Amino acid sequence: MQKELKLIVIALCLPLLTFAQNTVTEQQKATSEDDGDAAFTFTEAQLGEDDDALQTVSIIGSNNNVYANEVGYRFSAARFKYRAYGSKYNEMYINGNPVNDVERGEFNFSYVGGLNNQTRSAEHALPFEYNNFTMSALGGSNNYNFRPSSMSTGHRLSLAGANRNYTVRAMYNYNSGITKNGWAFSGALTYRWAREGYIEGTFYNSLSYFLGVEKVFNNKHSLSLVTWGNPTERAAQSSTTDEMYWIANDRNYNPNWGYQNGKKRSSRVINNFAPSALLTWDWKINESTKLVTSVLGKYSMYSSSRLNYNNSVNPAPDYYSKLPSYFLNVWNRPTGNLDYADQQDYIDWHTVYDYLTASKARRQINWDKLYQANIAANAAGQEAVYYLQAYHDDQLALSFATNLTKNLTKNSVLNFGIQLSTNKGMHYQTLEDRLGANSFTNTNTYVAGTYGSGSDQIKYDMNEPAGKQIYAGDRFGYDYNIFVNKATAWAGYSLNWRFAHFFVNGRMNGMTIQRDGKMRNGLAPDNSFGKSGTAKFLDGGGKVGIHLNLGKGNTVVLGGTYEYKAPTARTAFASPQVNNDFVKNLKLERVMGAEFGYQLQTSWLHANVNAYYSRMNDVTEYSMAYSDIDHSFSYISLTGINKEYYGVELGLNFKITNDFNIKALGTISEAKYVNNANISYMLSEGTINPKNNSLYYDDICLNKGMREGNTPLAAASVDLSYRTNGWFFDLIGNYFDKIYLYYSPITRYYNNFPTLTDSDGNTIKDVNGNDMHDTSAASDQAKGKGGFMLDLSIGKSFYLSHGHQLSINLSMTNILNNTSICTGGQEQNRRDQDATGKDFRAYSFANNPKKFYVNGINGMLNVTYKF
Repeated sequence: MQKELKLIVIALCLPLLTFAQNTVTEQQKATSEDDGDAAFTFTEAQLGEDDDALQTVSIIGSNNNVYANEVGYRFSAARFKYRAYGSKYNEMYINGNPVNDVERGEFNFSYVGGLNNQTRSAEHALPFEYNNFTMSALGGSNNYNFRPSSMSTGHRLSLAGANRNYTVRAMYNYNSGITKNGWAFSGALTYRWAREGYIEGTFYNSLSYFLGVEKVFNNKHSLSLVTWGNPTERAAQSSTTDEMYWIANDRNYNPNWGYQNGKKRSSRVINNFAPSALLTWDWKINESTKLVTSVLGKYSMYSSSRLNYNNSVNPAPDYYSKLPSYFLNVWNRPTGNLDYADQQDYIDWHTVYDYLTASKARRQINWDKLYQANIAANAAGQEAVYYLQAYHDDQLALSFATNLTKNLTKNSVLNFGIQLSTNKGMHYQTLEDRLGANSFTNTNTYVAGTYGSGSDQIKYDMNEPAGKQIYAGDRFGYDYNIFVNKATAWAGYSLNWRFAHFFVNGRMNGMTIQRDGKMRNGLAPDNSFGKSGTAKFLDGGGKVGIHLNLGKGNTVVLGGTYEYKAPTARTAFASPQVNNDFVKNLKLERVMGAEFGYQLQTSWLHANVNAYYSRMNDVTEYSMAYSDIDHSFSYISLTGINKEYYGVELGLNFKITNDFNIKALGTISEAKYVNNANISYMLSEGTINPKNNSLYYDDICLNKGMREGNTPLAAASVDLSYRTNGWFFDLIGNYFDKIYLYYSPITRYYNNFPTLTDSDGNTIKDVNGNDMHDTSAASDQAKGKGGFMLDLSIGKSFYLSHGHQLSINLSMTNILNNTSICTGGQEQNRRDQDATGKDFRAYSFANNPKKFYVNGINGMLNVTYKF
């Protein structure tokens, strides 16, 4: 059945099968009343396409709220997240059909990458705004309109040159409008390319397509079928430490590439293609009732390559043991004589520094040496020392949605909807390149030291014959599917009464999750191959809001919500790459929120002030990382997390003259963990916990007080906007502050800190008889530096004969070239001290988090011709 479903979806989604490579998402905001091409282009790093950035951006908008309407693109360069929420709290729909990733709960904007004109038509709903397609999410909801009949008629040709992720972009769109016979046709092609993007060692290749047809049968019925996709290939940048940026003298340094036979080659190449098809039936039952029904099919293919190694030195050029500070503790120098000239550690520091700064090639991957190492291993009869692998996250998804709108009276509306979806997630790892090696087998080298090289435990798949060779394209390491089935029913009622607008929403959701392992892992021979049990969840909630019109343009908004949310499939399994185990104590997440807003709208001023508070209890999070203290890869589940989000938002639009406006935005917020989470983790080396005779270890994570990472919690913007006679000019100043990096759970395990002892040397116990630990060495969460950025956009629209229009737009970002603004990153997953509190080495991981910085001055020149 799954195979048949896959064939059906592919058949629907591929009327146009033109292979290209790569994708960077663009959501553009019009800077001219006449030309909708954006001055601001969201890049893949800004929109979460880059897996290394570990970042998502929520897009929200509302014509009635200056702040919400502008903030999504205004703060995009800093990877701003609306109210610091993760993207699973910002829901996206197309023709009323939900398109957030079912496994992760998130929406990836690469899904509609390059479809600028198709995504221009959208309905936006803030967290406490009523709509006819869903109960709005905590971070708001958006609904794209992909009906060909709704798109602007005519031809549109756009050419752009840039020094961003791509250097060339060409777009063509055609929409027929509704013909005399009731047909509407739509088509679009977008191609984006760069031999090398703004970041050295990256490239970019993407083709986006959109085809649609709609038949309007009469004033009651219409049927539309659209298909789109964007086969893409791109090379990614990774974050690194300030030390490496300093050595390279470049905050856009990228450690993912190197020279092979004199040519640049990237180790981190991402391929993404998600062909989709959407069938929509609009039925106007009568003057007061409308039903919208849609079916969406998608087959998503995603892979990301990276270098790996066996029994050798990490080939990453920015690996900590290859850096100068590995040899000299630069963070805790002695307070006395600072002359290190006669000390060996200083000599070593300077030797490494001189080596790395002498040549750019020495700061990059040396592919030729990797091949030489594998050739030497061949001569010694050994397996590959270095190899290139890729992890894959593919999905086959089918969803159904139907939404009914009933106007009960001229002042009241009832909405009701049902959404059904089934999703098969296919997760596996492939060997991409042996890099000259003759031998590679499917074995777990982490386990060999614990169980021995000939044990069953080292086998990733005990169903394979011993010694089976793995070749390019073969699967190894892990291979499993996750099945998610979901059903949602929601309803809403809206009433306009005198000076008030009131609404209430409710939602119920049922979901099942199951894993199906395709490899019999040696660490879990009886619990890895085949299907797991089925986790079942029933959740729901409600929302209420009221808008009070106080007269003379004054409006007050009040809202509240309380709901339960099931954990996502991404966080439900304890170690999905190894076995079928679900996370212990898996609970429904409890979400509550409230908001107060005030709006003033006059002929010369539009102002919004919103204050909000939300709390999430029993949140579950999941991560994978190398544990230095355990010398092992670790699968980590955090449960029982409680979080609080609160802040104030301000938006002002001053109309100084008919041509000149000043727009100002600002927010100050908090988004933090308010308790220490429970942790359960498994080590890839397969050691058994003697306390519970299982592979899992329990602990407490000292993450109370940690902040949401990779978004400014304080930001402000002023836009001087001038428009006259087809000209437009925007000078925008943005300021970002309170930028935290993603914290590392591994460095905050309670039991890894030294035990507390009394004056007699006895271990101090708590009331439950457990050892107490000295957590004074726990480090504060790493932060990034904020700062000021200045952007500029200028353009002109020319109205030609026969209704034709030519528009030219130049947008420049960061024209002051301030590259010191950190846009995010993460702490390193290694501790500086052992269990006794002594330093492992001179190098300090706590002082060397990995960061991303904003690009320097960059721009785009875009020319659009409409006819």
